[in-house]
Amino acid sequence: MNEATQALNMPVVAGRGIAPRDAILDLRARVNQAIIGQERVVERLVITLLANGNVLIEGLPGLAKTRAIKSLAHNLEAEFSRIQFTPDLLPSDVTGGEIYRSDGQGGGTFEFRQGPVFGNLILADEINRAPAKVQSALLEAMEERQVTVAGKRYKLPELFMVLATENPIEQEGTYSLPEAQIDRFLMHVRIDYPSDIDEVKVLRLVREENAGASSSAAPLKIAQQAILDARREIDRVTSAEAIETYIVGLIAATRRPAEFGDRLKQWIAIGASPRGSLALDRTSRVYAWLQGRDYVVPEDVQAVAHDCLRHRVSLSYEATADGVKPDDVIDEVIRQVAVAA
Repeated sequence: MNEATQALNMPVVAGRGIAPRDAILDLRARVNQAIIGQERVVERLVITLLANGNVLIEGLPGLAKTRAIKSLAHNLEAEFSRIQFTPDLLPSDVTGGEIYRSDGQGGGTFEFRQGPVFGNLILADEINRAPAKVQSALLEAMEERQVTVAGKRYKLPELFMVLATENPIEQEGTYSLPEAQIDRFLMHVRIDYPSDIDEVKVLRLVREENAGASSSAAPLKIAQQAILDARREIDRVTSAEAIETYIVGLIAATRRPAEFGDRLKQWIAIGASPRGSLALDRTSRVYAWLQGRDYVVPEDVQAVAHDCLRHRVSLSYEATADGVKPDDVIDEVIRQVAVAA
């Protein structure tokens, strides 16, 4: 039902004497080499990692969702755990639980055995295949970075990230994610087919891998410290008052759509929560930092808006019936909300 935590023991190089941004750009480049034609998805994974959040990746089978996550873990100094979500999974299979250890003399004690969630990068594979009771076992971990079992709290590592995958076309044997859990994902990323040119490159890459043509020397891993140092630099990226007002304005348009035109009024049933504002603020600062700036511009907010809001805006029945997508709504919100002068 789940794979034991895997410690990927490889030498560490970056993060010690190397600028954090250089280390992160190196990490992104490495993953892009293994995941051809999905640069935008890789960038979103890196943004979520730097923003100390969790990500939900949605895409059809075979589009390298799991491969992208594994590649990120493979190049990072981190403990990687994979949990294969199935209908018969139990919450304790995720969090761990207490076991009784006998002392051989008629007595014994209960001892907590950690589950696979006690890692750095947690792959929740096909997360919608497990019932809500199991999915909710991740809620505390995703939000509070801790697990409570039998009344005791257990802290998770400082570097912690849930990377969940979901197949949009599978309906049989699946369960809709609870709204409370969806809102805990910083980003909801959609992965699409690669271009024809990129797919040719994929064929050649996989052929080389199967033939063992890749270099036998293990690449040096990016140190966790590089991620933590990058986060401290990102904390110093500034957002002007006009940017803050713009972010709040975007969220307000999803909550009071009638003030922003008939189309939004007809399309939106429920707007984004305050987590939407926090997500836009955090990810736009990460995006600006990746561009080499220490301040945010409106284009940074717009660049991350779809991934931060598409899972936080509930569409009306009329919008769904008319084939309107969440991205269409977000496009209209961006069009309607002006940047403060």
